[in-house]
Amino acid sequence: MSSSIVWFRNDLRLSDNPALIAAERSGKGVLPVYIYDTETPDVRPAGAASRWWLHHSLKALDAALRALGSRLILRRGCPETIIRELAAECNVDAIFWNRAYDEGSRDRDARLKKACRERGITVESFKANLLYEPWEVTTQSGQPFKVFTPFWRACSRLLPHSQPLPHPQNLAPPDPWPVSDCLMSWSLLPTAPDWAGGLRETWEPGEACAQLRLSEFIDHKLSNYRMKRELPAFEGTSRRSPHLAFGEISPLQIWQAVTTRTPSLDADKFLSELGWREFAYSILFHEGDIAQLNVRKEFDAFPWSDPNEGGRLEAWQRGRTGYPIVDAGLRELWATGWMHNRVRMIAASFLIKDLLIDWRIGERWFWDTLVDADAANNPVGWQWIAGSGVDAAPYFRIFNPVLQGEKFDTGGDYIRRWIPEIAGLPNDKIHRPWLARVAPKVYPGPIIDHAAAREQALLLYRQGHHR
Repeated sequence: MSSSIVWFRNDLRLSDNPALIAAERSGKGVLPVYIYDTETPDVRPAGAASRWWLHHSLKALDAALRALGSRLILRRGCPETIIRELAAECNVDAIFWNRAYDEGSRDRDARLKKACRERGITVESFKANLLYEPWEVTTQSGQPFKVFTPFWRACSRLLPHSQPLPHPQNLAPPDPWPVSDCLMSWSLLPTAPDWAGGLRETWEPGEACAQLRLSEFIDHKLSNYRMKRELPAFEGTSRRSPHLAFGEISPLQIWQAVTTRTPSLDADKFLSELGWREFAYSILFHEGDIAQLNVRKEFDAFPWSDPNEGGRLEAWQRGRTGYPIVDAGLRELWATGWMHNRVRMIAASFLIKDLLIDWRIGERWFWDTLVDADAANNPVGWQWIAGSGVDAAPYFRIFNPVLQGEKFDTGGDYIRRWIPEIAGLPNDKIHRPWLARVAPKVYPGPIIDHAAAREQALLLYRQGHHR
């Protein structure tokens, strides 16, 4: 019997998976494959925290497939070579996958489609990880949007009409089953040292947990989302982002789960965050390598400082800047692979506009340490803060780390959780520990004066905008 390959990528789920359902309905043996791409030069390698998540997500996907009498075949190397080898070995005459949107993946997939079709193999790709294809949402002149609000308004006129696809019921096995790599041989998990203890305590990768987390959020937190989402001391967000990044849940599933509830301003705000993700993917699709290249080319000549000067970059990475809200965020990131969204903006603004360190250096740190590192959201967020992207924050918007801490962590609970060495300070000093004359060996003083840094940043930004 002929077989069909389902090539899993960032869609590690069984439900609402168009490629998998297409293979099931083809009537052929289904060969589920995941390829750890180590050969395509323009596809960005996963960071360390993402590799930890990938290991456990693949393990969960394999278990779910085995419950259906199937299994996940693992291969490492060049996808084009591996697909060609599997097609010959298993009498494959059809290949299905869900689309990726970064330029490197698109170019690779186009080459593979062409090569397979020349050999008489059917190839189909599907929309699975976005509500809208990046080419579907355009201005009246047919151009991509560069500002979020009109983009999301246009999306609202194209509300998704389809329903999430069902969980497959029967996956006929291929004949024969090919040999699979051992997942442990990929060495995705840290061992020397094993720094993932906090990740294990915080997260459970996999489709089942993604669905459970969404249900708990809708039942218990959605009604207070607008009020609590900005407060890092509360778990007021859905924390769906790593599950979305790995495709353990689809945006359509989230959309349907939220919109079937009674309409509310909280639901609208939550869905607009899903809309920002759509916007980020539109930018990724139309702008190319946004992790390396400024969208606004005037930033190419910006005089960034030496990141190693005075150990400032390392102080930021390790949560030792002397500004508690910044340091708490970076320590949360290091321990759990995640950082509250408001604190992400504060920490990014501090690196870019206080320390004048190139946004790409911060983006790379987040890419390596975030479990939800995402090819679109990550660089778009950093370019938004830097002012170098589309729909960017005005250059004169510079977060004051003290005032931001006082506003969003008023009681200092978030700071006390992540900076225990100053947990005993009273509320009026928890955001300004230098006023309490804390010894530097206990907690450092500010590595830079924010007021002076702000004026320097404004000067450089004004010069750049009037150049």
